[in-house]
Amino acid sequence: MKRALNNNHNFTRQVKTLDAYGRNKELAVTDERPLTVYLNRNEIVTLMTMGSEATSLVIGYLKNQRLLTDQITSADVEVQVDWAVNAAAVKVPEDGVAQNVDLDKKTVTSGCGQGTVYGDLLKDLDAKPLANVQILQSQIYAALSNLTSFNEIYRSAGAVHGCALLDDKQQVIYFVEDVGRHNAADAIAGKMWLDGVDNKKKWFYTTGRLTSEMVIKSVQMGIGVLLSRSGVTAMGVKLAKKYNVILIARAKGKYFIVYNGDKNIILDQMPRDEREQNV
Repeated sequence: MKRALNNNHNFTRQVKTLDAYGRNKELAVTDERPLTVYLNRNEIVTLMTMGSEATSLVIGYLKNQRLLTDQITSADVEVQVDWAVNAAAVKVPEDGVAQNVDLDKKTVTSGCGQGTVYGDLLKDLDAKPLANVQILQSQIYAALSNLTSFNEIYRSAGAVHGCALLDDKQQVIYFVEDVGRHNAADAIAGKMWLDGVDNKKKWFYTTGRLTSEMVIKSVQMGIGVLLSRSGVTAMGVKLAKKYNVILIARAKGKYFIVYNGDKNIILDQMPRDEREQNV
């Protein structure tokens, strides 16, 4: 794959503030900028992003929106990101662009920054059943423990979401932060495709709520375990049941709630009492 990333920039910037005690401070805030994506010179979408993983984000977005065919490989793709004009140009062979996608038919989702889903992706998801897996309660705790060393931008400036891909030992393979969790999810999907990482026995983690969009993205990536420290929506639960996704939310410390797939969870390390829940 040919990549070109121009005009490197910082992901946070300092701003002057005034607090409730009348004190002036300079604090870091998360930078956010538009990135307009062009596919073979056709304008596709403008994403609001922090830009930390721009190339992976663009590729993951196009793959998750089914705008690229399954026949192409990373060697067929050329991506040039130019922050001087806030644009990403993607070039693929003509047979690498999906011909049956209606770009006029799009759904604005509840993702931060309003992610978009082109076409009727639920029909495509029907052909992607996920394998049945069982996981231990202690594995959930191990995953949460391994994730504590990440969230670098969030600790510095806040105003971002993080997503992670974990292996079957609950080790973090990728962790991406962006202003919207859908951006971070697409960036991880792009990284998986570019690096040739398979989806077998993988877990997906997000700091944000588990909406229908996040469940759809998990299914698109072929990942059957979805973990979040936040809550869920009713549609997220409905789709998780339909596509056999283990849905674990409110996961902090020693506490979590399984919204789907409770029969797949083996409780091998239950807290002694409620005081341990947020330890």
